[in-house]
Amino acid sequence: MTNFTSPKLKREVVVRDPVHGYIHLDTQVALDVVRSKEFQRMRRIKQLGPTAFVFPGATHTRFEHNLGVYELARRISNLFSEKYPSQEPGDGLWNPDNNLLVSIAGLLHDIGHGPYSHTFEHLFDTNHEEIGQKIILDPKTEVNQALRKVDPAFPQAVASVIAKTYPDPQVVKLISSQADADRMDYLLRDAYFTGASYGEFDLSRILRVIRPYEKGVCFTANGMHAVEDYIVSRYQMYQQIYYHRVNRSMEVILHHLLTRAQHLYQQGDLPVTPSLAHFLAGNWDLEDYLKVNDGVMETNFSLWTESSDPILRDLAESYLFRKPLASATVTEDNKQLLPKLQELIQEAGFDPDYYTGLNSAFDEPYDAYKPTGKNANSQIEIMQEDGSLIELSRLSPLVKALNGTLQGDERFFFPSAMLEVPEFRAYLKNGTVQVK
Repeated sequence: MTNFTSPKLKREVVVRDPVHGYIHLDTQVALDVVRSKEFQRMRRIKQLGPTAFVFPGATHTRFEHNLGVYELARRISNLFSEKYPSQEPGDGLWNPDNNLLVSIAGLLHDIGHGPYSHTFEHLFDTNHEEIGQKIILDPKTEVNQALRKVDPAFPQAVASVIAKTYPDPQVVKLISSQADADRMDYLLRDAYFTGASYGEFDLSRILRVIRPYEKGVCFTANGMHAVEDYIVSRYQMYQQIYYHRVNRSMEVILHHLLTRAQHLYQQGDLPVTPSLAHFLAGNWDLEDYLKVNDGVMETNFSLWTESSDPILRDLAESYLFRKPLASATVTEDNKQLLPKLQELIQEAGFDPDYYTGLNSAFDEPYDAYKPTGKNANSQIEIMQEDGSLIELSRLSPLVKALNGTLQGDERFFFPSAMLEVPEFRAYLKNGTVQVK
C-alpha cells in the first residue's frame, strides 16, 4: 500500500455546513476534486429524489452529502492518527498514511449517482458504484486528472475503496459498513432537511468512542448507548421518511412515466432532449450519463405535459404537480385479490400497466452478521476494557430486538379516484387489501 500525500493548502478552504458546522478542504487534491465538473454536477442531483413532495425541505443535493462524508472521514482518520496510531505492523491500530485516501474516498463515494437514483438505475440498468469507479478511473475526467496529481496509482486506490476491494479493512469500513461516515452523514443531513428530529443521534459522542481494530472500526464500551441511539435513528428514518407511502407513490409514477416515454421513443413519437434520448434508446455512454441531472429530467417532463399521448401527459402532470397514487398494504395472503382490483381499475378507464404498481420497502435496521452482500462482515463490535470485542446485539436488548428483522411493508398503488368506486372500496379496510 502506497503512502499517498497531497500538499496542504497554505490557507484551507472552509465550507459552511448546517450539519457539521464547517467542512475543511485542507489539501490541494480535495479542493481540485470539488472544483471538478463531475463533482459540481452533483449540485443538480437531489439527495432524496421525490421525497421533497412529502417533506418540502428535502431539496438538499448529493453535492453537500459527499462533502459531509468527506468531513466525517477526515475527522475520524485525524482522530485515529492522534489517539490510535499504529506502532508496528499487525497491531490493529490506524495507519496515518491512509488519511488522505479515506477522506478522498468519502468525497467521491457517491460521484456515480444519477437523478432519481434507484428508479433510474432499475429502468436503465445502471449501477452508481460501478459508474463512480468509471468516473474516477477515466483519464478524460477532471476528477481523474486531479487524483493523478497525487500519484498515478491514486485513482485506482480510491476506486478500490468504493468497490470494497482495498486490502485494508479499516479504510473500507470507514466508508461502507453498518456504522460508517456515509450513513452517519446522510441520517443527520436527511433528518435536518426533512425536519425529522427522530433521525438525530449524538455524533459528538460517537466520535469520542469510535476506534480502529484489526478488521475495521469499533466502539468503546462506554459509548454503547450512543451506538444504540444511532441504530434506532436509522430505523426511524427508514420507516418514517425513506419508506413514506407518498414518497413511494411518486417513485411508482416516475417509473411508469419513464417506461411510457421509453415505449413512445422506440415508436419514434416523443419529444426528448439528446442526453436522455440516448438512455431511452439504450446506447448511452459515460459522457451522456454525466449530462443527465434533475434539471434535464424535469425539462423533459415539462415537454411531455403537452404530449399527444394521454397516458404520458397525465403521468407527467401527476409527477410534476404532485398527484400521488393511493395505496393499501398487501400480504402474501391477499395478493390473489390484486388481479380483481386491476380488472376494476381497467373498467374505470385506467390502464393497469401505468396506473397500478406493487412496491416493497423493507429494511434491516441491524444485522449482526451477514456473510455476503453490501454489509458483509459489518457487524458492530463493542470493545471491552481488556481489548476483547463483543458484537452489539449481545450487549443491547434494544438492538437484539431489531437484529436480523425486516421492517417495512408491501403496498399496492392505484388511482385515488378508485376510492370513490364502492365495489373497489369494498376490498379495502384500514388501509389494507382484504377479502370482502
